[in-house]
Amino acid sequence: MGAMKRSIYDEDHESFRASVRAFLERSVIPDVEQHAADKALPREFWLEAGKQGFLGLEIPEEYGGAGAGDYRFNAVAAEEFSKVNAALGSCWGIHADITAPYLVELGTEEQKQRWLPGVAAGEILLAIGMTEPSGGSDLAALKTTAVRDGDQWVINGSKTFITNGYSADLVLTAVRTDPEKGARGITLFAIPADAPGFSRGRKLDKVGQDESDTAELFFENVRLGDDHVVGELGGGFIAMMQKLPQERLGCAISNVHHAKQILIETLQYTKDRKAFGQSIGQFQHNKFLLAEMFTSIEVTEAFVDQCVLAHDQGELTPVDAAKAKWWSSQVQNDVLDHCVQLHGGYGFMNEYRVARAWRDARVSKIWAGSNEIMKELIGRDLGL
Repeated sequence: MGAMKRSIYDEDHESFRASVRAFLERSVIPDVEQHAADKALPREFWLEAGKQGFLGLEIPEEYGGAGAGDYRFNAVAAEEFSKVNAALGSCWGIHADITAPYLVELGTEEQKQRWLPGVAAGEILLAIGMTEPSGGSDLAALKTTAVRDGDQWVINGSKTFITNGYSADLVLTAVRTDPEKGARGITLFAIPADAPGFSRGRKLDKVGQDESDTAELFFENVRLGDDHVVGELGGGFIAMMQKLPQERLGCAISNVHHAKQILIETLQYTKDRKAFGQSIGQFQHNKFLLAEMFTSIEVTEAFVDQCVLAHDQGELTPVDAAKAKWWSSQVQNDVLDHCVQLHGGYGFMNEYRVARAWRDARVSKIWAGSNEIMKELIGRDLGL
């Protein structure tokens, strides 16, 4: 295939890609059926990924991480994990690409020494608690509270749809510390899973992404000291807004490469599958459809690559991140829907990767801010 050569990665990135792929082929791909049955990735996965240095890309070396200081390594890992399945990309992303940076950038020296080595090693699994049962994208309206009692905080409330939620050891949680101050009354707490009063609901029964343990979390009079406050009191909402572009870019990278991998496999299927005396890919409708899809994926990949470069240089705007997130998830879902069609009846069978990928992708138009919210952000930037 005559795809345009990508120019954002150098030899170091490509040798890192080869090591990620070797790890996946050795330690992950043979067990994906078991992961789906268990509705979770096993601790062995996290410990092995930690040993290989894939969990500490955002963590400085003095705390046990790789201290890469180059976002393109995150992007390479996200691409390779997402080629295996979407859940793997999102579980890794929540831990290493989304939650760890909060601890690195906002944590005290004592907090970093306490948590980051375990995070890098896969011994402390991270989740982030933003979404609540009563509201999704409206983060400023959250209801979980922390009330001061002497030298402690007492936390009450719940979170839902939390990726890694069932097995996380530490949950970075957005709570309301000042009911009078709206968005400026939100603070981030690192809540350990063994804290008295912390409990989990069941693993949620999702339409797709079976390999990801998504759960409800409950806080009932959880008592924590100031040493569990991450960042400034009342600074949680601003911190989340500053970190959301990286989360949305991570989604975009995963979306593109998840769909691209299945599209490549679908192309091979259309060459191998025969009907009416020829391969089904040779029918003009299918040939044109494949031409459109490969073009669509490569054009989207080119924009996302530019966002990766911009982010690596500290220049990615929230609006460009929003564009990348909504557009890539739309393209991903459109492409995978066509891939199901090209597989015919087999495309509707769970044993086929294309069927699972199609199910797995649907949530990408909802999470990390729904596509409607993304368009609202883009529209506001246009002065509307």
